[in-house]
Amino acid sequence: MRKIAETELILNPDGSIYHLMLHPEQVANNIILVGDQGRVETISKHFTNIECRIQNREFLTHTGSYNGKRITVLSTGIGTDNIDIVVNELDALVNIDLGNREIKENKTSLHLVRLGTSGALQADIPVDNYVMSEYGLGLDGLLNFYQTEKNIFSDEITEAFMEHTGWGKRLARPYTVRASEILMKKLGEGLFKGITATASGFYGPQGRQLRIVPLDPMLNEKMETFNCKGNRITNFEMETSALYGLSAVLGHQAVTICTIIANRVSKQFSKDYHPAVEKMIQMVLDRITA
Repeated sequence: MRKIAETELILNPDGSIYHLMLHPEQVANNIILVGDQGRVETISKHFTNIECRIQNREFLTHTGSYNGKRITVLSTGIGTDNIDIVVNELDALVNIDLGNREIKENKTSLHLVRLGTSGALQADIPVDNYVMSEYGLGLDGLLNFYQTEKNIFSDEITEAFMEHTGWGKRLARPYTVRASEILMKKLGEGLFKGITATASGFYGPQGRQLRIVPLDPMLNEKMETFNCKGNRITNFEMETSALYGLSAVLGHQAVTICTIIANRVSKQFSKDYHPAVEKMIQMVLDRITA
């Protein structure tokens, strides 16, 4: 069996995985991912007990119990580059023997639920409501760096999107990946659903203009009017496509649920989105441990 080199699978002196600084026994199979470190404690305060608190850089992990079931909440920071680190290292913790650096024969499938905040791209999605990302539309290019042995992509949506927007040759080729059917069924009741566009930045890549004009100033309007067999783009954020793509390749279940704190069409921003976020957290904790 092939051993993975020290330069490819980097461990700390205590044997923990390089960035997350976690050992395999410190990770539950149900994992909630958040961008903001502060939101980790907002979630873990609901736990009946906390086994461990581990932090390195922007990666803060609390593992404990809720409803009698073990659960981990972990902050990823912002962007698909951080999702690349988090998903690969979580997978390594459960599917690679870190001692002998060999891939395990029997694989573990993690349940990864990203909870975030987002801006809606449809006028009929009010602020302080929730969107489940049925598809992640990657404008970031991350998955283009990976070989995939199985077809995880929804190419029909990607091709229709490129045609509708007149996608520029300077930009990374988009990709589209569907969320976990298991988690959508378990967590999705009563939520808005649609395509979530994942951008590689907050300003120009999401159509915002300060002092630099975006390459396509009409991109948001094109997204708002996009429709592929009833699938429309509901919101913008910065992590979902990479989470879905890497999870699908590695055999994990993944879904994103976001509280809508702004509507980019109506130009409305939530007066106070914190109660809505708290309600989302409670709902997901109850449903994922049911």
